[in-house]
Amino acid sequence: MNVRVLTGIKPSGTPHLGNYVGAIRPTVRASRESGIDSYLFLADYHALISTHDPARVQRSTLEIAATWIACGLDPERVTFYRQSDIPEIPELTWLLACVCGKGLLNRAHAYKAAVDKNTAEGRDPDDGVTMGLFMYPVLMAADILMFNAHRVPVGRDQIQHIEMARDLASSFNHLYGPHFTLPEAVIDEQVATLPGLDGRKMSKSYDNVIPLFAPREQLRRLIMGIVTDSRAPGEPKATDGSAVFQLYQAFATAEETAAFARDFAAGIAWSEAKERLFERIDREIAPMRATYDELMAHPARVEAMLRAGAAKARAEATPFMARLRAAVGLRPLDTLATMVTAMGTATSWGTATASTAPAKAAPPVFKQYREADGRFYFKLTDAKGHVLLQSTGFDSPKDAGQAVARLKAEGWAACADLHGAVTAAAEADKIEAALARLR
Repeated sequence: MNVRVLTGIKPSGTPHLGNYVGAIRPTVRASRESGIDSYLFLADYHALISTHDPARVQRSTLEIAATWIACGLDPERVTFYRQSDIPEIPELTWLLACVCGKGLLNRAHAYKAAVDKNTAEGRDPDDGVTMGLFMYPVLMAADILMFNAHRVPVGRDQIQHIEMARDLASSFNHLYGPHFTLPEAVIDEQVATLPGLDGRKMSKSYDNVIPLFAPREQLRRLIMGIVTDSRAPGEPKATDGSAVFQLYQAFATAEETAAFARDFAAGIAWSEAKERLFERIDREIAPMRATYDELMAHPARVEAMLRAGAAKARAEATPFMARLRAAVGLRPLDTLATMVTAMGTATSWGTATASTAPAKAAPPVFKQYREADGRFYFKLTDAKGHVLLQSTGFDSPKDAGQAVARLKAEGWAACADLHGAVTAAAEADKIEAALARLR
């Protein structure tokens, strides 16, 4: 079976070179790998949480969709759709909200940050907090669980949301049977970040970005304005910390990068270095820019692609949603008599529903997460969410993952060798039984 990888792209602003190198280019390349089913969607419902300008939401949706297609995303190969074109997603959001404890959402980082900021400024803790912000993790869980994604590439700040999606999936599975796959967060430790015009990380918040599809002459002017030191032509220049060199390296081959480094050591003039950077970036971007400009001039083509992607996505979502509706009891009333008759001895609604309840409980699960102290933790919970085993903090997710792997492989006996890194929250026999079931 192919691995399903799901990525959401919020339409909020014009993409820049940092977005391209850090997310767009690697995701497009990954979508071409064999054994991978890629689901990419425009998260326009999410955009409404922070953007209340209708024209901007519409324009940004077009820009983001055209960008991904111009950068090589093949709508025929992947499932590429607009979130708001899938009505089953908000419906699933409600089903998940009905098994989601408010306390779980109270702990969401974005909500806690808003409350902390209000408290520090002497305002009501929930001042300016919309239900969109508060329910964001549930909508994100619905995005992921609707297509039973195996992997979700995210930044470290989004790990908590994947853990919440897993929690909600486990709760639903426990109540209504095994419908959802528990997704795994995928963190790219080598994700590229580019410096901006002032040398800091390229970011809209710093106003130092280079738009991905800026016209050729605008691109040249922006690159020529990159901040450099005062070393004159002929003076050796350091590659470490040089925005010009880092940008060049993000687009060049290993051989080109090595040659550029030699030129830095030989004292290349900054003007010449910037000109070569411009030419190298434009060589890669120019063909895509032409496609992007063509798509922006003909939005109906982009709309047709998104509608085709939505039809492809709904071919899965609609029957799956029908199963979920039946699972929770949202069923046609004329099926009740048939159900009772088929059961023979059933004499009441309570008997019928109890007899049709799923017998198989959800399995125990390990949950990994990062706390505010910057350290990485895990816990083992049973099907009802009760904690059986709790770890202390680890310095890296790799260390935590290795401890989990040992526990899965060796069982309770591994705890003796983990030097106090785990604490039993239940009897040893219950923990061992849970680990045995996982194995």
